[in-house]
Amino acid sequence: MTALVFLLVASATAPAQDANTLKKDMIGQWELSTTERSKTCVVTLKDGPAQNLKLELEPGCAAALPFTKDIAAWSIKGLGDIVRLQDAAGQPVIDFTEVESGIFEGLRTGEGVYILQNLAAARSLAKSMDQMIGDWSMVRGSGQTICGMTLTNTEATADNFQVFLKPKCDPAVAAFAPTQWRLDRGQMLLMNARGEIWQFEADDNAQWRRVPDSVDPLILLRQ
Repeated sequence: MTALVFLLVASATAPAQDANTLKKDMIGQWELSTTERSKTCVVTLKDGPAQNLKLELEPGCAAALPFTKDIAAWSIKGLGDIVRLQDAAGQPVIDFTEVESGIFEGLRTGEGVYILQNLAAARSLAKSMDQMIGDWSMVRGSGQTICGMTLTNTEATADNFQVFLKPKCDPAVAAFAPTQWRLDRGQMLLMNARGEIWQFEADDNAQWRRVPDSVDPLILLRQ
């Protein structure tokens, strides 16, 4: 009986412990943005004893993301796994859940998905995006160049950017015919008009290798 009581007490207190851990992890500066980061806002989450924790929004937030004008505080909800940005009455403006370490997603009905991520990590991603813009060669594992392409920062859709193939590409690449690209959770994605996707991951040699890997891999190299 004593063991059972202990387990019940432990399970009852676990959410609070998780909530306290998440609260501690969230203190600091975060970037609130659209998924493609075309509109961003810096949010500073502050510590405090209450569920209506204080925060600061940078001056340009309301212009970039109009719904942020309603945000007055933040809190941890659910089983300690939801970061809520709320209005002055404590009602949710948007709820975020962690999808990977330091990256949270929230949905606003009729608007779409928004991202909340550590500001330093977000700025690192922006730098990575800038480094991707330009001319690339697609090569086989043997080193044979089979195609050239140009990645641009011109928006193709809300989340993606335009990519252009150069003449005389390998038939397999020409048939795939990518028109858009984006960085997504550590991967570089090439997409065509049919909705097909080729995924690439950076390897140890600062080059991008198509995944899943194969005996004759495709590798992207910066020209």
